[in-house]
Amino acid sequence: MLADTLTMFLLLTVELTALFLLISYFVGVLQAYIPAATIQNILSGNKGKGYLVAGFLGAITPFCSCSTIPFLKGLLRANANFGSMMVFLFASPLLNPTIIGLLMFTFGLKVAVFYFMVSMTVAVIAGYLLDSFGFARYIRPEAYIAPNACAQKVSCCGEVQIISKWRQIAQTTWLDFKKVLPYLFVGIAIGSVIYGYMPTELVARLASDSNPFAIPVSAVIGIPLYIRAEALIPLSAALASKGMGLGAIMALIIGSAGASLTEVILLKSLFKHQMIVAFLGVVLSMAIGAGYLYSVLF
Repeated sequence: MLADTLTMFLLLTVELTALFLLISYFVGVLQAYIPAATIQNILSGNKGKGYLVAGFLGAITPFCSCSTIPFLKGLLRANANFGSMMVFLFASPLLNPTIIGLLMFTFGLKVAVFYFMVSMTVAVIAGYLLDSFGFARYIRPEAYIAPNACAQKVSCCGEVQIISKWRQIAQTTWLDFKKVLPYLFVGIAIGSVIYGYMPTELVARLASDSNPFAIPVSAVIGIPLYIRAEALIPLSAALASKGMGLGAIMALIIGSAGASLTEVILLKSLFKHQMIVAFLGVVLSMAIGAGYLYSVLF
């Protein structure tokens, strides 16, 4: 168990650090070459269209829940519509193409289509409702401000040299990363311990068809159990073979993919507590609702 925990910690640390830096740099390049007004027009204007665009943007970006954060920061700094940003935040990790593909391969087309439709629908509705109820006021003011990477440096002879745009983006990326690094390490550490010490037999027993509370239990278990999609779906298949119901598996997948503990900790650097609670409420409701709906329909 200790070996599994340490291995998961090292793998997640390397993977998420690389992903965060690469995606942050990519977003910085986009911001440098695509005017903020263009992003605002795409994701604002007609809200219905903006929500759908944000949902499908999330579906085609192969981000996990944690690597969605730097892209979200870019949207915040471009002053995109709040509702559209929330749709992207919910949709991107849940509709990761890897998850959809593995679901189709492991559980069949019917399960994959059901998962896609539920995730997209709830993401759009949640974005609209959070925007309508004014949850934008729970974004931290500093989340809109990019770190100040100095565009000049003084040479040893006192001459002022202009730092290239690419280097400025790299500096901003590094400053962003240093700000979230404590959050990232804490989330990875907790998730790795849970992964290493939580036996699959216990999960399967708690979420078996004989337990009337199996679906909500699975949804709650899924959030601290941060696992990449490549491991989450095979794990779900193993749990199904041990007696876990497919409705509970649906709840586990949505809970784990949609709101990992690491992501929630990272979001604390962007959102106030009220918004964190609302975010968790949406993901848990989606996971539990999808689990029960799947059990009734199939």
